[in-house]
Amino acid sequence: MFEKVLVANRGEIALRVIRACRELGIKTVAVYSEADDQSLHVQLADEAICIGDAPSANSYLRADRIFSAAEITNVDAIHPGYGFLSENATFAQQCLDCNIAFIGPLPETILQMGNKSVAKSIARSVAVPCVPGSDGVISSEIKAKELADSIGYPVFIKAAAGGGGKGMRLVNNSVSFCKEYKMARAEAEKAFGNGAVYIEKCIDEPRHIEFQVLADRYGKIIHLFDRDCSIQRRYQKLIEEAPSPFLSEKLRGEIGRAATRIAQKCGYQNAGTVEFLVDKNGNYYFIEMNARIQVEHGVTEEMTGIDIVKWQLLIAAGEKLTIDQRDVRINRCAIECRINAEDPARNFAPCPGEIVLYYSPGGHGVRVDSHVYAGYGIPRYYDSTVAKLITSGETREIAIHRMHSALSEYMIRGIDTTIPFARAVMRDKGYIAGNYTTKFVEDFMKRTPVDALDFKNC
Repeated sequence: MFEKVLVANRGEIALRVIRACRELGIKTVAVYSEADDQSLHVQLADEAICIGDAPSANSYLRADRIFSAAEITNVDAIHPGYGFLSENATFAQQCLDCNIAFIGPLPETILQMGNKSVAKSIARSVAVPCVPGSDGVISSEIKAKELADSIGYPVFIKAAAGGGGKGMRLVNNSVSFCKEYKMARAEAEKAFGNGAVYIEKCIDEPRHIEFQVLADRYGKIIHLFDRDCSIQRRYQKLIEEAPSPFLSEKLRGEIGRAATRIAQKCGYQNAGTVEFLVDKNGNYYFIEMNARIQVEHGVTEEMTGIDIVKWQLLIAAGEKLTIDQRDVRINRCAIECRINAEDPARNFAPCPGEIVLYYSPGGHGVRVDSHVYAGYGIPRYYDSTVAKLITSGETREIAIHRMHSALSEYMIRGIDTTIPFARAVMRDKGYIAGNYTTKFVEDFMKRTPVDALDFKNC
C-alpha cells in the first residue's frame, strides 16, 4: 500500500480522498492555490503546499508545480479527483514517467475514452447502441451543417475534449446552426484549450443514466448499478439518485452488462462511469465514459455500501478486486442534492462570498460531503459547490422524506444557495412519482414562481 498520496484537487473531493487515505493509514499531501489557503482539505492533510495564485490555470492546472510538490514531499501516488487534470492523459503518463502511481485509468485508456469517436467505435464493437451523429470531430462548419441537416434537428454540438456541459450547444433548426457552431467551438477552446467539436442527435426528453464500474489491473470488472442524473440545468447535474426509479430490473441488467463490455473492451482499470441516454420506450444509447471518479459517486456508495474511493486506492496499489458481480446489491435508495452557492431566485446566479453561519444536518441516513464552515469564503474562481447532501433509506420514499427534512435543517447564511430549489423539488409530485427527464428543471422553474420557494433558514 502507498505510504503517501498527493491530492491534486481542491474542495470536497480533496477532503473525501484525504479521509479515505486516513482510513487506510496513508499520509496525504494537499496542494492549494492562494485562494484556498483556508480550505479544510489544506488544514486536514498531513502536509500542504501552495502551488500558485487563484486562477486554476496558475495553480490546479499547472502539472509542473504539482510534480514539484510531489518531489518535495516524496509521495508514492497522485489522486487527481475529478475535473482539472483528472482526465489528462499527458498528466497521467508524466506520473508514470516519474515513477509515481496515477490513481486512475491508464493514459492510453484516458486517450481512448476521451476521444468521443474512438469511444463510440469501442461501444459499437461490443454491440452497444450509440446516439446518431458524427463519426468523430467535424472541423468544417459546412460539413457539420450538412450532417445536422441530414440526421434532423434538434442536434447537439459538443466539445470533443469536454464534459460538464461546457462547449455544448443545442441547435433547434438549420438557421441557427452556424452561429451555435462558432459559439460551441469558442466555449470549448476557452474551457479545455481545444476547440474541436462533434455533432450528436438530440434524443427527445431522455433520462440520463450512468453506471459505475470498478476494474482491477488483472482484468476483473464489475458494475455497481446505476445512477439517475436527469435533473440538471444547462447540462450541470443538480440532483442524482440511485437506483433510477425508471429502469426495470431487466433493463438495468442489460445496460449494466453493456457498461462492463465497454470497460472490458478498452482495458479499463480503476473507477469509471459509463453514461447513457434512455428514451421513454427504454431504448438506450451510449454517450461517453468518464475516466475518473464522479461527483455523485456518494449515492452509489450509500446504495451498495461499497467505498469507491478506497477501492481506487487499493486498485492503483495493485490489489485485486475481491468483490464479485453477484456480491453487489442494491441495499438502499439514495438521493444527492448538490448545494451550490447560487441564487435560484436570480436564475441560479453565482453567489461567492463569506459564510457567516453554517449548520449542517445529521441523523440516520444523512451524509454531508463538504469542505466549508462558518467564516469560510467561497472563492469566485472555481465551481460553486458548497456541499453534497445525501440521504438514504430502505425505500425511495424514505430517502425523499429524509432529504426534505435534512434540507429544512440545513442553515447557510452569508451567501445564497440552491437549498430552496432542492427543497421545492422534494415536494414536487412529478419528482416524487419518479416521472422526470432531462427537461425537468426547465419545466419546474417555469411552473414554480420564485415566491413559492421557501428561503427559511437559508
